[in-house]
Amino acid sequence: MSIGRTGEAGVPGSAPDGGADAHRWWALVVIALAQLMVVLDATIVNIALPSAQHALHMSDGNRQWVITAYSLGFGGLLLLGGRIADLAGRKRTFVTGLVGFAAVSALGGASTSSGMLFGARALQGVCAAVLAPSALSLLTTTFTGPRERGKAFGVYGALAGSGSAIGFVVGGVLTEYLNWRWCLYVNVPIAVVAVLGSVTLLHDRPGHREARLDIPGVLLGCGGLVAIVYGCSEAQPRGWTDPLVLSLLAAGVLLLTLFVRWQTKAPSPLLPPHIVRDRTRAGCFLTMTLAVVGMFGLFLFMTYYLQVILGYSPLKAGLAFLPLTAAITTGSTQISARLLHHVPPRLLMVPGTLLATCGLLLLTRMTPHSSYAGEILPALLLMGLGMGLTFMPIFATATAGVAPRDSGVTSATVNTCQQVGGSIGTALLNTIATSSAAAYITAHLHSPAAKPTVVPAGVVHGYTVAIRVAAGVMLLAALTATALVTAKAPKHAARTGTPAREPVR
Repeated sequence: MSIGRTGEAGVPGSAPDGGADAHRWWALVVIALAQLMVVLDATIVNIALPSAQHALHMSDGNRQWVITAYSLGFGGLLLLGGRIADLAGRKRTFVTGLVGFAAVSALGGASTSSGMLFGARALQGVCAAVLAPSALSLLTTTFTGPRERGKAFGVYGALAGSGSAIGFVVGGVLTEYLNWRWCLYVNVPIAVVAVLGSVTLLHDRPGHREARLDIPGVLLGCGGLVAIVYGCSEAQPRGWTDPLVLSLLAAGVLLLTLFVRWQTKAPSPLLPPHIVRDRTRAGCFLTMTLAVVGMFGLFLFMTYYLQVILGYSPLKAGLAFLPLTAAITTGSTQISARLLHHVPPRLLMVPGTLLATCGLLLLTRMTPHSSYAGEILPALLLMGLGMGLTFMPIFATATAGVAPRDSGVTSATVNTCQQVGGSIGTALLNTIATSSAAAYITAHLHSPAAKPTVVPAGVVHGYTVAIRVAAGVMLLAALTATALVTAKAPKHAARTGTPAREPVR
């Protein structure tokens, strides 16, 4: 994807050297608002999930589909979304994504059954996959001057990074003072404002007719992911040795294997093979996928622990996540961003994943009577600090040294790893938690009188078992970063006269 001069691809009247044009900064508001909506929707429903589960009579095994349906649609089609933006034009794709997101959000808010909500969430993910790449492309082509480009990406990154925190708090407020449906309805007015702004403020050249869509790649890749996630979710009621579960998992692995094989032959592959042949870049992708498994599982379990076990209101539960987000921001902006130029990226990623592992292990000690300040908060801070140390160098290192034509697909691949890891992790850990809780309750519930104490203890036991698995996966992420991420520190590479990352051609 080529980036033209701002006067051509950006807002009319903007100078090639980044001259002042107030319209462009209002355009940034529109783009950032859309991206905030996409990021916010990954977490806003977490706080509302207990209420939605009760209202729509979801089972504990199926509740995770509210989260995984969105992340599957988003992650599975994100690479395709970038191709669509190239083909149809960025502004047209942006507006289409906004309109679609608003429509399916309204549909989800009006859900009368769990299946209807799951479908709406999947369609939200599809629209987000169309919307996010075009938003980033519009930002890139609108701001070309180095100084204003840095400011624009700083604002964009800050809003995108704060989306998780805003999602938890807004979700708590809407659920407590209105109802869970408003966590979906709230997207409608946001999208309307963004559409009106984009029509008047955003400008773009027509799409590139030479761009091609890799439909077989989409079917193979997305089909494989859906089969694996569905297999993990069905393991809770059926067991891991059930023929259907084994068939789904085997089919998922087969489809993903065929996807990899097809990418080496496709004329316009979704994921060009040379992107992942680089050892460090492949290590970053795998580390991100593994690290997010534990993080998304944590969001799900802690939401239920705080509201169902400790009795927090939705708003109080949302506020309880703020230290986690603050720690992520601190680790990313105050530690990783300052040190990345001076140290090899794995010297940030490995300690980061190890800190996150320690935070998860602390949570394995929680009981139905644990205190937030004394036992939960330290674990959240360790987890957040570790993820901040990990995510920032992954994004910076994975996207360094690529040819300009591959920068978009590389960035999209990192985001895809994040969403795919979240969807698989949520399904897998939720199945482990509900199965372990059911086994515990069956073994300890000897009389109806014991139910008030045994059931909460069993539920928390299920959480701790799943969190132990998440800690193991996080430790595997640390080992992956140690073994595969071999890039030097940018400062050291510059001093020796060699690039920190060789460009991939």
